[in-house]
Amino acid sequence: MNKSNRYDDAVIVALGSNVKGGYASCSALLGAAVEGFPEIGLTVVKRSSWWRSSAWPDPAGPDYVNAVALVETTLAPSALLAALLDIEAAFGRRRGLANAPRTLDLDLIAFGRLLVNVPGLTVPHPRAQDRRFVMGPLAEIAPSWRHPLTQQTAAALAALASIGVEASPCHR
Repeated sequence: MNKSNRYDDAVIVALGSNVKGGYASCSALLGAAVEGFPEIGLTVVKRSSWWRSSAWPDPAGPDYVNAVALVETTLAPSALLAALLDIEAAFGRRRGLANAPRTLDLDLIAFGRLLVNVPGLTVPHPRAQDRRFVMGPLAEIAPSWRHPLTQQTAAALAALASIGVEASPCHR
Protein backbone atom coordinates (compact mmCIF):
# COMPACT_ATOMS: atom_id res chain seq x y z
CA MET A 1 0.00 0.00 0.00
CA ASN A 2 1.50 3.35 -1.02
CA LYS A 3 -0.26 6.14 0.81
CA SER A 4 0.78 9.58 -0.33
CA ASN A 5 1.71 12.12 2.33
CA ARG A 6 3.20 15.58 2.50
CA TYR A 7 6.74 14.22 2.77
CA ASP A 8 6.63 12.16 -0.44
CA ASP A 9 8.71 14.75 -2.30
CA ALA A 10 11.13 15.41 0.56
CA VAL A 11 14.82 15.59 -0.15
CA ILE A 12 16.50 14.46 3.07
CA VAL A 13 20.09 15.15 4.09
CA ALA A 14 21.65 13.68 7.25
CA LEU A 15 24.45 15.57 8.97
CA GLY A 16 27.04 14.30 11.40
CA SER A 17 30.29 15.38 13.05
CA ASN A 18 32.55 14.10 15.78
CA VAL A 19 35.59 16.33 15.14
CA LYS A 20 34.92 20.04 15.72
CA GLY A 21 37.76 21.31 13.55
CA GLY A 22 38.19 25.05 14.03
CA TYR A 23 34.72 25.48 15.53
CA ALA A 24 33.74 25.78 19.19
CA SER A 25 31.79 22.51 18.99
CA CYS A 26 30.55 19.90 16.54
CA SER A 27 27.08 21.46 16.66
CA ALA A 28 28.58 24.85 15.72
CA LEU A 29 30.35 23.21 12.77
CA LEU A 30 27.10 21.53 11.65
CA GLY A 31 25.24 24.83 12.02
CA ALA A 32 27.80 26.55 9.79
CA ALA A 33 27.45 23.78 7.21
CA VAL A 34 23.65 24.18 7.14
CA GLU A 35 24.03 27.96 6.80
CA GLY A 36 26.06 27.28 3.63
CA PHE A 37 23.38 25.12 2.01
CA PRO A 38 21.80 28.02 0.05
CA GLU A 39 25.15 28.61 -1.69
CA ILE A 40 24.86 25.18 -3.33
CA GLY A 41 21.19 25.48 -4.19
CA LEU A 42 19.58 23.96 -1.11
CA THR A 43 16.75 25.62 0.78
CA VAL A 44 16.31 24.19 4.26
CA VAL A 45 12.61 23.61 4.89
CA LYS A 46 13.01 21.99 8.30
CA ARG A 47 15.90 20.80 10.50
CA SER A 48 15.83 18.49 13.48
CA SER A 49 17.40 19.33 16.79
CA TRP A 50 20.96 18.17 17.40
CA TRP A 51 21.23 14.56 18.49
CA ARG A 52 24.15 12.84 20.19
CA SER A 53 25.24 9.28 19.45
CA SER A 54 28.23 7.10 20.25
CA ALA A 55 30.86 6.54 17.61
CA TRP A 56 30.16 3.47 15.52
CA PRO A 57 31.34 0.76 15.22
CA ASP A 58 33.87 1.62 17.97
CA PRO A 59 32.12 3.52 20.78
CA ALA A 60 35.54 4.44 22.22
CA GLY A 61 35.78 7.20 19.60
CA PRO A 62 34.42 10.69 20.16
CA ASP A 63 30.62 10.99 20.25
CA TYR A 64 28.81 12.29 17.18
CA VAL A 65 26.41 15.17 16.87
CA ASN A 66 23.77 14.40 14.25
CA ALA A 67 20.79 16.07 12.61
CA VAL A 68 18.54 15.69 9.59
CA ALA A 69 17.39 18.44 7.24
CA LEU A 70 14.50 18.47 4.78
CA VAL A 71 15.62 20.55 1.81
CA GLU A 72 14.32 21.76 -1.52
CA THR A 73 16.59 21.87 -4.56
CA THR A 74 16.56 22.00 -8.33
CA LEU A 75 19.72 19.87 -8.44
CA ALA A 76 19.59 16.32 -9.75
CA PRO A 77 20.53 13.63 -7.20
CA SER A 78 24.06 13.14 -8.59
CA ALA A 79 24.70 16.90 -8.64
CA LEU A 80 23.36 17.20 -5.10
CA LEU A 81 25.67 14.43 -3.90
CA ALA A 82 28.65 16.14 -5.58
CA ALA A 83 27.72 19.43 -3.88
CA LEU A 84 27.45 17.70 -0.49
CA LEU A 85 30.89 16.14 -0.96
CA ASP A 86 32.28 19.58 -1.83
CA ILE A 87 30.87 20.99 1.41
CA GLU A 88 32.42 18.13 3.37
CA ALA A 89 35.81 18.89 1.81
CA ALA A 90 35.43 22.62 2.55
CA PHE A 91 34.92 21.72 6.22
CA GLY A 92 38.08 19.62 6.33
CA ARG A 93 36.64 16.17 5.66
CA ARG A 94 39.36 13.83 4.48
CA ARG A 95 38.20 10.45 3.33
CA GLY A 96 40.28 7.53 4.49
CA LEU A 97 39.34 4.68 6.75
CA ALA A 98 35.65 3.77 6.87
CA ASN A 99 33.87 5.01 10.00
CA ALA A 100 36.87 7.11 11.06
CA PRO A 101 36.26 10.32 13.05
CA ARG A 102 35.28 13.20 10.76
CA THR A 103 34.60 16.89 10.79
CA LEU A 104 31.55 16.60 8.57
CA ASP A 105 29.48 13.81 7.12
CA LEU A 106 26.61 14.70 4.78
CA ASP A 107 24.50 11.83 3.47
CA LEU A 108 21.74 12.01 0.89
CA ILE A 109 19.08 9.88 2.59
CA ALA A 110 16.18 10.26 0.17
CA PHE A 111 15.25 12.24 -2.90
CA GLY A 112 11.48 12.15 -2.85
CA ARG A 113 10.22 8.73 -3.92
CA LEU A 114 13.08 8.34 -6.40
CA LEU A 115 15.01 5.06 -6.49
CA VAL A 116 18.60 5.37 -7.73
CA ASN A 117 21.26 2.68 -7.84
CA VAL A 118 24.25 3.71 -9.91
CA PRO A 119 27.97 3.55 -9.11
CA GLY A 120 28.65 6.03 -6.31
CA LEU A 121 24.99 6.80 -5.54
CA THR A 122 22.22 4.75 -3.99
CA VAL A 123 18.97 6.47 -3.02
CA PRO A 124 17.38 5.91 -0.64
CA HIS A 125 20.52 5.55 1.44
CA PRO A 126 20.98 1.79 1.86
CA ARG A 127 21.65 1.83 5.62
CA ALA A 128 19.71 4.86 6.87
CA GLN A 129 16.72 2.84 8.05
CA ASP A 130 18.98 0.90 10.45
CA ARG A 131 20.45 4.00 12.13
CA ARG A 132 18.64 5.65 15.02
CA PHE A 133 20.90 8.70 14.67
CA VAL A 134 19.27 9.24 11.25
CA MET A 135 15.73 7.95 11.80
CA GLY A 136 15.36 9.54 15.25
CA PRO A 137 16.01 13.09 14.00
CA LEU A 138 13.91 12.40 10.89
CA ALA A 139 11.03 11.12 13.04
CA GLU A 140 11.30 14.31 15.10
CA ILE A 141 10.54 16.54 12.10
CA ALA A 142 8.71 14.19 9.69
CA PRO A 143 7.35 11.21 11.65
CA SER A 144 4.99 10.16 8.83
CA TRP A 145 7.68 10.14 6.12
CA ARG A 146 7.63 6.72 4.47
CA HIS A 147 10.71 4.90 3.29
CA PRO A 148 10.42 4.56 -0.52
CA LEU A 149 11.19 0.82 -0.43
CA THR A 150 9.79 -0.51 2.84
CA GLN A 151 6.92 2.00 3.21
CA GLN A 152 7.63 2.11 6.96
CA THR A 153 7.37 5.52 8.61
CA ALA A 154 10.33 7.37 10.05
CA ALA A 155 8.78 6.94 13.50
CA ALA A 156 8.54 3.16 13.08
CA LEU A 157 12.05 2.91 11.65
CA ALA A 158 13.47 4.96 14.56
CA ALA A 159 11.91 2.49 16.99
CA LEU A 160 13.30 -0.49 15.03
CA ALA A 161 16.80 0.88 14.37
CA SER A 162 19.61 -1.45 15.40
CA ILE A 163 22.62 0.91 15.07
CA GLY A 164 23.12 3.85 17.40
CA VAL A 165 20.21 2.83 19.60
CA GLU A 166 21.45 5.17 22.34
CA ALA A 167 21.08 8.22 20.08
CA SER A 168 19.01 10.97 21.67
CA PRO A 169 18.42 14.70 21.35
CA CYS A 170 21.09 16.93 22.92
CA HIS A 171 19.80 18.84 25.91
CA ARG A 172 22.24 21.75 25.98
